[in-house]
Amino acid sequence: MSHTPTPPPHHRGQPVAMVDSLPVRALHPSFSSIKHDFMRAHLFLGSHCCLDWRVNLKAAASVTNIHGGGCLGLLAKGDTYHCPLWAVKRYRNCIPIHAGVGLAVVEEEANCSPETMKELLAFLEDDLVHLFDETGIDKRRYERNVEFRDPITRHNTLDGYLFNIQMLRFLFSPIFELQCVKQTGPNEITFWWTMTMEFALLPWRPQMIFTGRTLMGVNPKTGKFRSHVDYWDSLKNNDYFSFEGLMDLLKQFMYYKTPDLETPKYKVLKRTAVYEVRNYEPFIVAETEGDKLTGSKGFNTVTGYIFGRNSKGEKIPMSTPVFTETIDNSTLDVCIQVVLPYRSQLSELPMPLQDNVKIRQVSGGFMAVIKFSGSPTEGYVMEKEREVQVALTRDGLNTKNGFMLARYNDPNQTSTFIMRNEILIPLSNFTMSYDP
Repeated sequence: MSHTPTPPPHHRGQPVAMVDSLPVRALHPSFSSIKHDFMRAHLFLGSHCCLDWRVNLKAAASVTNIHGGGCLGLLAKGDTYHCPLWAVKRYRNCIPIHAGVGLAVVEEEANCSPETMKELLAFLEDDLVHLFDETGIDKRRYERNVEFRDPITRHNTLDGYLFNIQMLRFLFSPIFELQCVKQTGPNEITFWWTMTMEFALLPWRPQMIFTGRTLMGVNPKTGKFRSHVDYWDSLKNNDYFSFEGLMDLLKQFMYYKTPDLETPKYKVLKRTAVYEVRNYEPFIVAETEGDKLTGSKGFNTVTGYIFGRNSKGEKIPMSTPVFTETIDNSTLDVCIQVVLPYRSQLSELPMPLQDNVKIRQVSGGFMAVIKFSGSPTEGYVMEKEREVQVALTRDGLNTKNGFMLARYNDPNQTSTFIMRNEILIPLSNFTMSYDP
């Protein structure tokens, strides 16, 4: 029979550990400790704790074993710390933890000097570009027991950290893009990133995209990195082990047939559970009037232009996707477009022979994009458009009028379940937020 401990009486006047601005009073026989960038507090946890309650931590922290040395778990800013339901009582900003008879021992932790943090910022900007190349990271800047964690992976040694990097290189050929790096705490640096990967073990080599931020904890005594914690933008639960994170990885194994043709160039700045935020470079299209959002009227007209029906009789290379654009959300006024080669200059392109074909430059910019398979019927497309709009409203992003449907495949030669379709919604006054 399992024994459930009973809460002890309230104790007054015990030491209080400050976790950021969050006071914590801890009592219990000593088994582990929490240490974070602002101070080290030994919080005493008993062997009978039922891990069924969470305390939100506002500072980077790790849970380590006092007696045996080894890492029991890794926490970071915004994470949750598990402790017994009966042991925690919330009162305003104070969380007293009464779970035994010990006392909390609080030891103030020094801050890194501004010079050290400035040096580490410059180091990361130079070093992270080598994260997945032959050069690799400079391991001299990391503690031997550096604690690494993302939603589905965890290591607590430098060797484990380096092994994880090499495993990703072998299986996924990742391309890492650093967006921003800045100091976010006395002993903390955060950087934002996009990582694109291809899974080499599957014949269709699915492309996976992750965006997020990484919190790097610094040991003020050595000036080295002691923790690396990843947060994915696509997840609500970034704790280890996150089943949501595993499913987010697996769903990207889905096969979308994408023709080996040139496409408009863009960068993915953020990938959520519903949509991506892409920053498109300007591109040029040949366009004409269409009949409806998912219709094909006008397709032969615009493709005729690239097949030689132009003032020079010149054939222009095919590209993908075919866009259908509506200037409002009613889908009553649409145009169908084919994208012209990336290096085309508007002034050098031949003129169309038909008056109803126009050549123009699309300004690009920030788009919220959802990718989906299946036959792009009018009802299905509008359902997906509404799904994105709901998510954008929830996330506080503003949109412009209208949207675009991108179709990548010939419907006569492609099975519907592997078709690649996308909806692109232009964003208004969008700026990337680099707040931890």
